[in-house]
This record gives sequence, C-alpha cells and structure tokens, in this order.
Amino acid sequence: MTKSTRRSFLGTAAALASAPLAAAAPVPRPRVERAAGFRAKQKILVLGGTSFLGPAIVTPALARGHEITLFNRGRTNPGLFPEVEKLQGQRRRPRADRPNSPPQDLKALEGRKWDAVIDTSAYFTGEVEDVCKILAGNASQYVFISSLSVYPDLGSNDKPIDESSRLASCADPYVQDLGKEYENYGGLKRHCEDAAAKAFGNGATLVRPGYIVGPTDPTDRFSYWPARFTRGGECLAPGEPDNDLQFVDVRDLGEWIVHLVEERIGGAFNAVGFDGPLNTAEFLHTGKGTVNHRCSFTWVSDAFLLENQVSSWGEMGCWTPKSMNGHTSNQRAIDAGARFRPIAETIRDTAEWVKQGRGDAPWRAGMTAEREQELLAKWKKRD
Repeated sequence: MTKSTRRSFLGTAAALASAPLAAAAPVPRPRVERAAGFRAKQKILVLGGTSFLGPAIVTPALARGHEITLFNRGRTNPGLFPEVEKLQGQRRRPRADRPNSPPQDLKALEGRKWDAVIDTSAYFTGEVEDVCKILAGNASQYVFISSLSVYPDLGSNDKPIDESSRLASCADPYVQDLGKEYENYGGLKRHCEDAAAKAFGNGATLVRPGYIVGPTDPTDRFSYWPARFTRGGECLAPGEPDNDLQFVDVRDLGEWIVHLVEERIGGAFNAVGFDGPLNTAEFLHTGKGTVNHRCSFTWVSDAFLLENQVSSWGEMGCWTPKSMNGHTSNQRAIDAGARFRPIAETIRDTAEWVKQGRGDAPWRAGMTAEREQELLAKWKKRD
C-alpha cells in the first residue's frame, strides 16, 4: 500500500478541487442575505473564482455590494456569474517537460487597479511572483489561499499547531511539480506565501485552510458521509469515537474571506473549524439525527482499516488514524471574525446537493457499499 500523509491528502484534494466536475450540474449560487451595514464598496480581483471556493467568495461579495473581476482561463463553469467582468489569461508558466503547455498570458491584468486581490488558484512560486509584479502597487491587499500543509508537523490536542509553527520548504522553491505523493505541495504553498508577503508586506493575507467541505465539493471526501447517511442501514464507523475532526464549510470560509477584505485584515490565519471540539462520534450521530434515523454504527479500529488498505479521507471520508491525526489552533481566525455554522447544516445541505445537484459523475472518493459490507463481515469474523 502506498503510504499516505496529511500533505498528500490535502494536495490530492486541492488538485481535484481545481478540476471541473465532469457531467455534474452547474455550480449553484447559495443565497446570502445582504448585511444591514457594510464597508465601502470594494473593487476585488479574484484569480480563479469559478470552482468550489471561488463561488463561495464571489457570491457573498456580490451580495454585499462589491465590484468583482474574475481572471482565469475560462474553462471551468464559464457561464457562472454573467454579471461580473471576466478577464481571460494563463497564469501558469510553461514547463520544459511539457512542450505543449500554453504560454503564460497576464496581459489582461496590466494597467488595472483593484482594492484587493484574492488568489484561489496558485500552486507554484513563480506564478505568484509573476502576478505580484503586475499587481503590487495596483492593489492594497493580496489574499492568498494557502493550506495547512505548510506545516510539516501535525500538532496535537495538547500542543496544537498555530501560525508561528515551523513551516515546510522545498529544496528548489521554483520546482513546477507537486510530486508523485504531493510531497512538494506544502513547501510550494509556503514559498507562494513568501512571494505574496514580499510583494505586499502588511497587505498580504495568508489563509491556511485544511479540509474544505460542503455543497459542490468536487473531491467527494466529505460528501461520502451525507450520501451514506441518506442510504441508511449499518454503517462502518471508522477508528476511535473520540478522534478529533477539523474542517471548514466552504460557505463559512468564503464569507470570512470577504470580511478580511472589507476590514483590510492582514497576516496568517489557520482557517479550520470549529468554535469548540468535534469528534467522530458526535459527527456521525449528528448526521444520523439530521439526515436519516435509520442508521446504525459498527465501530472498526484504525489498525484494521490500515491493514485492509483503507485510505484516510480517500476511501473513508472524515477519518485519519488517531496516531496520525493532528490539531490546529484557529483562535486567530476567530479573533479576526471567522464564524462557523452548525455541523448539522453542512451535513443537511451537502446531502441535499448530492441528491439534487451533484449529477451522475463517478465518485472520486468514498467507500462503495460492496466494499463496506466486505469489511464489516471481515471485522465481525476476526479472532
């Protein structure tokens, strides 16, 4: 079995999240109530903006009266947000090992000014440096969507990771390959952060999410459970009931990012939930109570799942073996205005999206019913 790490889980998820949903319905526009009061209208440039996190940022920004410009290749959900200005180009540098890779094209960004830039689509150091050369001096704030994978250590409940924890790095900060096991992903995100901070100084806002979940998630890692609750019956419950869970609803993350722009808040932030602890048992029983009371849980050990090559946050969603799990402090994000909806709402809305909006695309993660029954039978027959 290929050894998996938290960085490979998050890196794989990031790659999937940036890809279009084959045969899926268009990304729905969540309803967001316009606040009674909000800061002056902002001109915001979003690099990306049409896949998963992007719409969760653009939708509340529009609802709060801001002027949005999107810059992307025009390939993913091109019909989304017809009311906003759309600039087309290519931020990726061409790769020597890929002779057919398109040339970089940033001309549409030249000679323009915005109040803030939100970068949802960067993986490589050079591409952040390239856009910053054009945008530094033409925008006051650069919000870079990074990742918890910038931390090479996991942390624990007793000593959680915070924004001062040691950061990952790459021997070559300009490598244009995430690596077979995404071993370069965390280091490259860190070097992208450095590029943004060098160009924008105190105007750089570094947002470090872990697992982003909720309706329209193209990775299927979290969506597995709302779909499983809907099916009902005996469910394989993974690992230890008191194992810690941390993730963030994409809508909470998007709304908070808009808040960071409105308040011109800079610095680094761990963007994970919640207001209090959440463990696996609480998550599963909340899902049962929210979606389908006709569920029962049979708890299966971490060791058994690993022995049977069940992949964490891959074949089994919302599970990391307790010995490999970590904990991240989100206090700085809470102090900067981050808010989290009840987990029951995330489960319910994702279950509804799976039924009504996901479409018939093959599942990219999650355990099949046949595999689940096979493992449950094997677990019950063990000595």
